[in-house]
Amino acid sequence: MTTYAVGDLHGCLKPLQRLLDRVAFDPRHDRLWLVGDLVNRGPESLETLRFLYRMRDSLVCVLGNHDLHLLAASRHIERLKRGDTLREILEAPDRDDLLDWLRQQKLLHYDEPRNMALVHAGIPPQWNIAKALRRAAEVEHALRDDALYPMFLDGMYGNEPARWDKELQGVTRLRVITNYFTRMRFCKPDGTLDLKSKEGVGTAPVGYLPWFSHTQRKTRGQKILFGHWASLEGRCDEPNVFALDTGCVWGGSMTLMNIDNGEYHRCDASEETI
Repeated sequence: MTTYAVGDLHGCLKPLQRLLDRVAFDPRHDRLWLVGDLVNRGPESLETLRFLYRMRDSLVCVLGNHDLHLLAASRHIERLKRGDTLREILEAPDRDDLLDWLRQQKLLHYDEPRNMALVHAGIPPQWNIAKALRRAAEVEHALRDDALYPMFLDGMYGNEPARWDKELQGVTRLRVITNYFTRMRFCKPDGTLDLKSKEGVGTAPVGYLPWFSHTQRKTRGQKILFGHWASLEGRCDEPNVFALDTGCVWGGSMTLMNIDNGEYHRCDASEETI
């Protein structure tokens, strides 16, 4: 059995299929880890979700901000933005099966034997892996609980609070946890977020660094696979931190990593589709 991890899909199904074909991926034996942002902006969001759903028993998946946006739009379709490619999912006859599966997915996955974490955006520097897993579980519970689910989605959007405080309660508590795991790029050592800057590491606001660059980061003992930050172009100089979003939907490439031997496979967005 071989385990692979793939960067943000964003509805780009053909490059994913090409990569899986290239490594002779067999869902009966192999496993695929997904860093989130499965859908949106790309040309085949619905077919991508269906493809993954059919092989769901072979997947480990964490949610990205675009996946959560899809779930929110499924309750209030007016939340769709210009450029979203989600309407086809919301109008599909199998939408309920697809969305129910999506809301069961994690925000953070930790493989203890490999000492490896999978997350969409990152883990804030002030949390160790045990605390991060507990905080992720709070949001995962809200997603799966029929009573909490509408409250969470309706209050999910926003940049405040910008920093975690254990005294936070309700939707504001869930919002900052969600922003750490699905939207974070730059932060201060205490976890204060800047959610406006989206370019490369050299564009950090004064007093901020990429989340993985803080010297006192408490997850330095773990390997971390993440996506979300396409402008890194897969480059991350921090040991044991692996950036997998190489911007396929923006004309870059899709990256597939064999997580056991570190081998990378890339498919350019411009390659002839299969």
